[in-house]
Amino acid sequence: MLAVRDLDVFHGDAQALDGVSLDVAQGGIVAIVGANGAGKTSLIRTIAGMHRPRKGSIEFKGENIAGWPSHRVCDLGIGQVAEGRQVFPTLSVRENLEMGAMLPRAKARRAHNLERGLAMFPKLKERYAQAAGTLSGGEQQMLAIARCLMGQPELVMFDEPSLGLSPTVTQDVLRVIRDLAADGLTCVLVEQNVAVSLKLAHHAYVLENGRIVLSGTGQELLADDRVRKAYLGL
Repeated sequence: MLAVRDLDVFHGDAQALDGVSLDVAQGGIVAIVGANGAGKTSLIRTIAGMHRPRKGSIEFKGENIAGWPSHRVCDLGIGQVAEGRQVFPTLSVRENLEMGAMLPRAKARRAHNLERGLAMFPKLKERYAQAAGTLSGGEQQMLAIARCLMGQPELVMFDEPSLGLSPTVTQDVLRVIRDLAADGLTCVLVEQNVAVSLKLAHHAYVLENGRIVLSGTGQELLADDRVRKAYLGL
């Protein structure tokens, strides 16, 4: 579904991504793991159209979208649950969800997606009229996911979904990602919790200093001595 080839990205004179290539198969979970500063968020934002690559291609369902503006990428079917949740704090839960359905591709299934999101996260239904900024961190992450799903995406990129959440809420969020993939949604998971993300992923890539240094199934990388020593402390 998604094929990234030889991607170079710079922030000013600093190179964030260096020749990155990866594939995301339809209906699976692909994890991208690495330390802080490895380039994970730069990769997500470049695919989403928020950064323009200096070199390389990003093909989504056979079409090169490298350099497209983010609104076109969204309307093509690529959603993003951003790091830090980034809900609209002064808007209500309902208004945040309605914002997610503003894309042309999403309008026809707005009611269906709203019903699905509220069924998936009953807490949001309880907080429907409440300002998003008054929700707990876990509830805001639920809202960010539900808002993304309102846009009728075919592929969703989750950037650090467990950041700042308790272990219990983290497990709930990761369970939702697993269930979405089981229902056919393609998921890209960027997550500092390497062990958890590799257990969840069908395929995974290790990003170091802007380069892909390892790839394989989640289980293969969990068993790899280099991964175990560098990221799992084993």
